[in-house]
Amino acid sequence: MSNFDVPKFSLSFLHPRYLHTWLGVLLMYLVSWLPYRLQRMLGRKLGLLVMKILKSRKKVAERNLELCFPDLSVAEREKLLKENFEHAGLAVFETCIAWFWPDWRVRRHITYKGFEKLDAIREDGRGVMLIAIHSYNIEITARAFGLLTKGYGIYRPNTNPVFEWFQYLGRTRQNGLIDRLDVKQTIRRLKKGDVVWLAPDHDYGRHRYTWAPFFAVDKACTTTGTSLYARASQCRVIPLSLVRNSEGTGYTLTLEPELEDFPYGDEQAAAERVNKAIERSIMKAPEQYMWLHKRFKSRPDGEPPAYD
Repeated sequence: MSNFDVPKFSLSFLHPRYLHTWLGVLLMYLVSWLPYRLQRMLGRKLGLLVMKILKSRKKVAERNLELCFPDLSVAEREKLLKENFEHAGLAVFETCIAWFWPDWRVRRHITYKGFEKLDAIREDGRGVMLIAIHSYNIEITARAFGLLTKGYGIYRPNTNPVFEWFQYLGRTRQNGLIDRLDVKQTIRRLKKGDVVWLAPDHDYGRHRYTWAPFFAVDKACTTTGTSLYARASQCRVIPLSLVRNSEGTGYTLTLEPELEDFPYGDEQAAAERVNKAIERSIMKAPEQYMWLHKRFKSRPDGEPPAYD
């Protein structure tokens, strides 16, 4: 699907095989109108339940924390793991918030930092590539950002056409979307001076990749797509982070300082620079990062697998 192939409603969506999807989306809508503090409480309890049920994902998160933070004690990593699953449960409720809350209700829970400089940054007409991370609040990040200025997110369509239709509607309330495979469209947007945000922090396999340090792991499979977009468009590269406030009042969305003197012509240096920026974003609230992902599933030739 290209950026212009907008999902359209089809009568085939009413087939009984999609009943569970319609019921699921209806439940999401109803849940979104629960009091915010109740949603936070239920989200944390859901996360702890998930930790008990999804043993395999718990092992992945444990292994990631062990690899990235070897200096933490076992007790410290266990505490971080428990908090991480609580935030995973919160993500379910925050997807409902991001897709269904009216603008005024979202704004009431967002504190913005650093965005006063965005207009000045864009005065020269260069595009802006925002480096986000796969924190559990990534849906809220996109919605909150779109309330200030339109951007385009790199997007992977869902294979369920009914859920894809709802997902697309939810994610494009303020923003545009670009299919992750549509490299030319991403570059075209950046060359036009638009804002495009992507999350280059996962292990996307051995395709346009290099090995770069990530926390205590010396060689993590890191996409060179960031370098490709930056070099082709000569855009600005700026980290973007969102953190759930610990007191339960909402979120702080921060436009970080630009990565100046970005190494446009050096894929390896660019990957290392971006990974360092990602680490800084994660360390703002490490318990809120998606440690459930197999970040180190790809290993250099001759090295043992990172996971059982």
